[in-house]
Amino acid sequence: MRKNSIKNIRINSEVQRELSNIIRTEVKDPRIHPMTSVVAVEVAPDLKYCKAYISVLGNEEAARATLDGLKNAVGYIRRALAKSINLRNTPEITFILDQSIEYGVHMTRLIDDVVGKEEEALDGED
Repeated sequence: MRKNSIKNIRINSEVQRELSNIIRTEVKDPRIHPMTSVVAVEVAPDLKYCKAYISVLGNEEAARATLDGLKNAVGYIRRALAKSINLRNTPEITFILDQSIEYGVHMTRLIDDVVGKEEEALDGED
């Protein structure tokens, strides 16, 4: 099975949906921030390993605490995933902090600042 086959894409989306549901409703660790979302999931073609990219809305300390809480609860999450999804193998989950959303917001602010300064400079010339 190729890495980007239709079957693998379907498995990735199903695992992502179930992981989001499990983290939101079943995991009761107080370290996990309530505004945690699963941005993307990459399941290996042999279904042995899974990389889950996590985004946390909050400061960096909350993101680190959430990542620690998820790594601590990985056994429970894997067991809940095995119950909810019928796969030949339940993948070993690795949580990775994804900061692309924060990076995008930061870049948008920088662009808005530059555009605002240019508009002020043009208004000042008139």
